[in-house]
Amino acid sequence: MSNVKIENKMIYYRSAILLGMFILILILFIIFISKISGVINTQRQTDNKFVTIENKSIRGKIISKDNFVVSFSQKHYRAEVNTKSIDPKKRDLFIKLFSIYSGISEKEILSKFVTKRGKKIRGRIVICSDIDVRLSRDLKALSRKMSSLGIFRPLNPKKPHLIYGLDIIANSETRYFPHKDTLTPIIGYVHTEIRDNYKVPVGVKGLEKSYKDFLEPTQNGLIKGKRDILGTVLRDGKTRELERIDGMDIHLNINLDFQRSVEKVLDKMKKQIGAEEIMVAVMDSHTGNLLSLASSERFDPKHINQEDVKSLNPNFSEYLYEPGSVVKPFTLAIALDANKVDLNKPIRLGGKLKVTKKYTISDDEYFSSLTPKGIIMHSSNIGISKIAWRLTGQELYDGWRRFGLSLPSGIDLSKELSGRIKQPYLLNYKVHSANTSYGYGLLVNFMQMIKGYSAFNNNGVAVTPKLVEYLSSKGKKYNTLNDVSDLNASTPYTASKIKDILIATVNRGTGRSAQYDGLIVGGKTGTAHINYKGKYIDEYHSSFYGFVNDKLGHKYTVGVFVIKPQKVYFASQTAAPTFKKVVDKMVKHGYLIVDESQAKIDLAKRAAVRKRRHDAYVRKIKAYNKAHGIK
Repeated sequence: MSNVKIENKMIYYRSAILLGMFILILILFIIFISKISGVINTQRQTDNKFVTIENKSIRGKIISKDNFVVSFSQKHYRAEVNTKSIDPKKRDLFIKLFSIYSGISEKEILSKFVTKRGKKIRGRIVICSDIDVRLSRDLKALSRKMSSLGIFRPLNPKKPHLIYGLDIIANSETRYFPHKDTLTPIIGYVHTEIRDNYKVPVGVKGLEKSYKDFLEPTQNGLIKGKRDILGTVLRDGKTRELERIDGMDIHLNINLDFQRSVEKVLDKMKKQIGAEEIMVAVMDSHTGNLLSLASSERFDPKHINQEDVKSLNPNFSEYLYEPGSVVKPFTLAIALDANKVDLNKPIRLGGKLKVTKKYTISDDEYFSSLTPKGIIMHSSNIGISKIAWRLTGQELYDGWRRFGLSLPSGIDLSKELSGRIKQPYLLNYKVHSANTSYGYGLLVNFMQMIKGYSAFNNNGVAVTPKLVEYLSSKGKKYNTLNDVSDLNASTPYTASKIKDILIATVNRGTGRSAQYDGLIVGGKTGTAHINYKGKYIDEYHSSFYGFVNDKLGHKYTVGVFVIKPQKVYFASQTAAPTFKKVVDKMVKHGYLIVDESQAKIDLAKRAAVRKRRHDAYVRKIKAYNKAHGIK
């Protein structure tokens, strides 16, 4: 081969090599440019130098008038770690430190690192869950300490700045009720729902449900920005931050200490009279603010058992019943407003009144006649029926509704059953109007009666009962919203007259066991047969609704409702004495101031009344003995 050919061949190979090198350099350059472009376009987030931290917001608190927290939430956490991020030489130190901080045994922690078959887990593991706030703070501090001790290492040696340590992650929110059964069932209870892999409490009954739109958290907190080697966000001009907004706090009108006192009264009375349940309400007659709303049937919202099921519903607004004689003052008030009755003119009675072949009205006591005042004082069914017959069905229907019957009381609980009144056309018939006039043939709930009776202590205005005083968030107060307004139940004149009659009923009528010396007390008893499957059975509801005032201007509407008392059932033996015991607690807690001089006068009057009754009884015995020749 000639030298020229060899030289040409060498030139050809050299050119091919140079061309190949040029193409390779061009490819590498293009890859480099694309990488740079990708980094620029993604704002350098592909290497996880940016981090997003979410701060879960929580449900608001329920707080008593005397600033006790009766319901609140706390976040619970889980502790996670990537086993590959732990330096193998320092795994024992990791386990020892975690055991010291958490109180979990080293053996139990070590078991988290292997499968059930004993194989090592390479990846993320949950060391423990259901960690409370206090322990979560300790473990977060431990995570920082472990990082400073070099326990953790980068997962990728090419990215030494990416070190994942011990992560404490919020995974649920737990609701707490530190005072157990106090203020139940009005507080209500919650159950747990999972939202975006996060457990949250959701209100089921009572205030927890009725105020759920206010209690539930508004906005989670969020921080997004560059991170340091420990994962902490570096706050600079490019950091994005969203404020955490928790649910609103609910502030009650009820003092916890007073509520407890009332609940203890109910617990004792329930045992004493063998009742299924006793309810009490104490309400400011002018504002509608409830100072206490208590039941003998309570439960611990944190630990609900099968036996608690019957206590979960707030019967204050969900239990319907025929109220009996406590409706009589409403009926008389309707007649007074319609100018259909003269308070000074007696009405003939007679003990029994046959209306139809199947319907006879009877009274417990025989009176030949009574004034309207006496009809209420001695609870005459015949008398109130005759008053009701002077009104049309429409007048009766409209009048009872003015007092709030068959209408929502507006109590701020999660549910209210409104009950019913017979339609006006039926009330034009004597049987229906008479029956309803003394509290049968209609259905009411406890709070409707409380609202209705407040009119007699508030110039004819029936006020809407309110458990919640105000809402708050971040130090600001907000008024509550109520869709049900107060009612103009009667004229002030009529309310004043009925009020006087109710005071007389306590002083000299069926409500004598509710008397309290040195205070102004008025009210009406009611004992009603229970209707079961269309028949009246030998079980009863007993109640006392009224008011108690002092001379300093404190005015309260108080009601007591007893379901199925077994040992004694008359309201004068059950509800009225309970009323008096509650009033005694009101005095001890400073809601009422007893007029001591008036108390002495009241005591003397009652002693004189007892003496007159005793003397009359002695004369009656002597007359009987003389007539029968008994010495």
